[in-house]
Amino acid sequence: MTSKLQVTLPKSIADRFNIKPGDQIEWEAAGETIRVVPPRKRAQFTISPRDRLKYFDQATKRQREREKNLDRALLAASARAGRGWVRADLYDRDGTD
Repeated sequence: MTSKLQVTLPKSIADRFNIKPGDQIEWEAAGETIRVVPPRKRAQFTISPRDRLKYFDQATKRQREREKNLDRALLAASARAGRGWVRADLYDRDGTD
């Protein structure tokens, strides 16, 4: 510890955790000790916000299709059972939601 409260990291530790000069490290209190957390590596690729929204929209569309197919399967199963109604019908008896 220097007079400026700087700490020297041993080279063997820096090499083991791939810490380079200029990297930001985090200090965390852990009970009676202090943990030094090495820099978190970012993903090697980044996705633009536009592409992220496009992928989200595609996933939402797929999910809605799955839900439609599930609703159809449940309706068909209840009709085969001779019941002729599904649980959702119970919540819409008077025509209001």
